[in-house]
Amino acid sequence: MTSEHPPKRGQPQPLTGGPIRFGPYWLDARIAVGGTAEVYLARPVDPRAEPQRLIVKRLLPHFAGDEEGRTMFEREAALHAAVSHENVVTVFGSGVNEAGEPYLAMEYVDGVDGYRLLRRLKQEGRVLPVGIAVHVTTEVLRALSSVHTAKDAQGRALGIIHRDVTPSNLYLSLEGRVKLGDFGIARSTTRATSRNAASAVLKGKFAYLAPEQVAGEPFDHRADLFSTATVLAEMLLGKPLFPGGGQLAVLLAIRDCRTDAIDELKAALPPGLYDVVKRALSRDPKNRYQTADQFGVALKPFAADARLAERELASLVKFVHAAPSTDAMAAVRESVRQMRAAQIPNTSVPPESAGAFERATGEYGTLPSFVVTGGGTKHGPWSFARLIEACATGQIGRGDKVDYMGRGYAPIDDIEELARHLPMRTATTNQLSGPGQPDFFDDLAQAPMLAVLLRILEERETGVIFAERSADAAGEASRKELYFVDGRLHHVASSNAHELLGEYLVRRGKLAREELDLALAVLPRYSGRMGDTLISLGLVGPVDIFRAIREQGRDRVADLFLWRTGKVSFYRGQLAPHVEFPLDLDLPGLMVAGVEAAHPGETPLETWRDRMDRPVGPPTEDRKPLSGVVWPALVARVLSLTTPPKPVRDIVKVAARAGGTTSPSDVLRAIEVLLAARLAKLG
Repeated sequence: MTSEHPPKRGQPQPLTGGPIRFGPYWLDARIAVGGTAEVYLARPVDPRAEPQRLIVKRLLPHFAGDEEGRTMFEREAALHAAVSHENVVTVFGSGVNEAGEPYLAMEYVDGVDGYRLLRRLKQEGRVLPVGIAVHVTTEVLRALSSVHTAKDAQGRALGIIHRDVTPSNLYLSLEGRVKLGDFGIARSTTRATSRNAASAVLKGKFAYLAPEQVAGEPFDHRADLFSTATVLAEMLLGKPLFPGGGQLAVLLAIRDCRTDAIDELKAALPPGLYDVVKRALSRDPKNRYQTADQFGVALKPFAADARLAERELASLVKFVHAAPSTDAMAAVRESVRQMRAAQIPNTSVPPESAGAFERATGEYGTLPSFVVTGGGTKHGPWSFARLIEACATGQIGRGDKVDYMGRGYAPIDDIEELARHLPMRTATTNQLSGPGQPDFFDDLAQAPMLAVLLRILEERETGVIFAERSADAAGEASRKELYFVDGRLHHVASSNAHELLGEYLVRRGKLAREELDLALAVLPRYSGRMGDTLISLGLVGPVDIFRAIREQGRDRVADLFLWRTGKVSFYRGQLAPHVEFPLDLDLPGLMVAGVEAAHPGETPLETWRDRMDRPVGPPTEDRKPLSGVVWPALVARVLSLTTPPKPVRDIVKVAARAGGTTSPSDVLRAIEVLLAARLAKLG
């Protein structure tokens, strides 16, 4: 059933033993294998049927019997079949074969995909002419217009979002035609609630995602338009728009919409085109073109004549189609590299304090380290993972000396692999002390964390909060550093070992304990970067790591809402050093998460039991400092219900009913935030 060798990208590979019968088709050659399905070049069993060459996509055997896998496949078939347009790959039909295996029969585009074209041009040191690149983009936008406006049999809008507009899903024919394909992860917004839309598992090639997708925010069809603009930018640049030193770096560049690379081309582009591309790449979807048609109209003046563009594109496609693929040679080179790496003898000594899994994995062993603190106390032998934990949690710090993996004692500040994990220079190992007199100081027994964050938000502060709490019943003292830039959370450092990324992922069920043990064992190879380590080992995907780091920062702040005692000091203008992953989290969302942590589940119902009939209305004072704040949707909805004043009971009924999955306790927590912000007043 399979070919002897894996097929080259997009190149049909004849099947061993000849064609096989699959439902109403003969499968002649395998073109590619994906994560859930394989794609074949096929022909109908009936010689009179049309077309005579087509694509058959079938689920991989281990997915064919899986209900979820079959449902996703059927959804792809339904959404793809709902779109009929000359720039969209045609679906001829779907069904199951004699064994009950589902399939999807589609148009075969004889040519190459955009990935192969761009890769080949890069090898030649060439880029697509501007007019051709714009022409390809306008054709894609025509396809997306049809996708986004598709309707079902009853004439109802389907609200399809493609979610995977990338060069490899643009099919370029030998005649120079452009077609959009692969609806494998497309989604119909009419079949998913907004809650599902926001929390859906993020799929697709992450280098082409929109910022709101990366940031875990709700998204709509405008995400497809951003992806299209990213592909256009890549065609103009001859390289990806969001390159980076690692996958997390790429995701950060997308989240922050760092499109500086396109600025370099401004002088070389036709007047006006730069402005169109930059608008299409806006961070805020409201600032982009709102429809594919609008984007296409803006690009039209810069596109080459359609007939000339097709002729030029056809020539390029034939050139790439005929050129030998370099994939096989690249695979050979990588295989040789891995074999050579495996042959390097391992002379390192496993640390005595390593876990069982680390001791069993001797090839990842490293020499132990020793520490002498400023007070003369000696620690060790410590594994690299234990050393990083001690740095991050403040057990050791500046002024201490470390014999790092047998290199001899040196100040910890001079050891790059460790210095990047140290807290702010002004912090000490036993208490958080700031640079001089704090700009404000609060006792959490009198001023809850919600009030502290509101103060930061009102003034759009830049600086650091040092939070410290004495030892709890378990004998563990807690210290945290919260850094803000313009009233947004930039970074959070914590002294609690259980709040480190690896432990956080285990606690959230994203990582198994033995997998964390493996990652800790090889951590030195990645300079102590747990995220990069997990990604390189294939234990956690880059988007999952990206989301987890942000969620970890949110939860570290939410934990402060549980403190009933403790001190917080704020130092204005102090910035965080060595931050490789700025969180850039808005404070209103953190406040809601913190209030939920402090009052989980249905506890607000009991707290508010005696106040349900009291009215909530507008405040007596003008709250201009907070007037421009963008609040979470529920908080904004509840705020709108306070004018004119209404009893708490009525606000809860209206807001909970309108919010779908919103509970009465959710509404009460929103009221609590508004009262603390003095945007509403309880009568």
